[in-house]
Amino acid sequence: MRLAFWKKKDGEKKKKPVWREWLDAAVFAIIAATLIRTFFIEAYTIPTGSMEGSLLVNDFLFVSKISYGPRIPMTPIAVPLVHNTMPITGGKSYTDAVQWDYHRWWGFGNVKRYDVVVFNFPEGDTIMKEEPENDYYIQCRVMGREAVKAAYTIESRPVDKTDNYIKRCVAIPGDKLELKSGTLYINGQRSPVFRHSKNEYIVKTDGNLLPPDVLEENDVEIRGNSGQLYDMLIENGKVPLIQKLPHVVSIQPAVMPAGVVGSVGEWTFPQDTAHFKWNVDNFGPLMIPKKGTTVQLNAENIALYRRIISVYEGNKFEERAGQYIINGQPASSYTFKMDYYWMMGDNRHNSLDSRYWGFVPEDHVVGKAWFVWLSYGKDGLTDIRWRRLFHSIHSLEK
Repeated sequence: MRLAFWKKKDGEKKKKPVWREWLDAAVFAIIAATLIRTFFIEAYTIPTGSMEGSLLVNDFLFVSKISYGPRIPMTPIAVPLVHNTMPITGGKSYTDAVQWDYHRWWGFGNVKRYDVVVFNFPEGDTIMKEEPENDYYIQCRVMGREAVKAAYTIESRPVDKTDNYIKRCVAIPGDKLELKSGTLYINGQRSPVFRHSKNEYIVKTDGNLLPPDVLEENDVEIRGNSGQLYDMLIENGKVPLIQKLPHVVSIQPAVMPAGVVGSVGEWTFPQDTAHFKWNVDNFGPLMIPKKGTTVQLNAENIALYRRIISVYEGNKFEERAGQYIINGQPASSYTFKMDYYWMMGDNRHNSLDSRYWGFVPEDHVVGKAWFVWLSYGKDGLTDIRWRRLFHSIHSLEK
């Protein structure tokens, strides 16, 4: 008997229907885009003015995942290309039935001081579904936790599914941070002042109106005015220009006095006004936790580290009769398992940042802001900011 090792095919290969070709192309595109978004670059839009004027509302930029090393998804079962909420129907775009431990692949470097960083919002682990844009923990301090639970539907989110924030990393692990009368000091040295960053100023006039077209052209925000006094947010580099305007008598930084903590909604981290009378302009000194370093725990500082120990580093933490119990064992000290960072907005008096919610753990870091590829103003695509297109974040800071 003769065996045939090959057989000639009769006729041409059956052609795929058009719908199948489109389906194959769509599946390939989704897989490719998901891999690129997860491990290389991701598009991001500036939604608020907290980074003005370095980054503006409606700046569209790319975030580099490889700068600090791509983070392996901790919530792997999710709808592709959607962050945490379905775009049309609402509801969660993921299931947390499967959770992986934090791992990060090799990258080109670590987070450096003054990098502009995208990260998962640390206090975004709990949200109010009816008002997800508002900070749950601030609302609890204002209303009381039980009142918030009665008024809102509460939802928990995994680390990598909390909202993405973008701020400037002003302090890295091991740094000592301090704010004095609105001026930031890192390790005793005054922090660089970025030309386009904004601060709040009290502008005194002779009673005449300031030219609105000049104020608008220079992106000056008026927060309020009473007679001769204006409360304004002004870019640092444009303060001399505003000072020279007709009818301006004087211009002074608006600074919250040292020791004044304000109302409950204004309390800064760690929200322990008995031991820390800090505010947004007078804050610290504070050491930024570094992996492997050990701190002594006591009543005066436990508010700084309670959330790190119990939430970020996953220990069972209890306080009993003045003692601290970690994983069932009495403890008078704690050694950090991760590095932490301090993030602040360039628009210092219009930014919900680390001054309110504290440290950013390394496992929350998403990537480094890279460059702006599209930017437009209030009038949408008919108001393209051509000078910002395809500029690196570094060049926009100058």
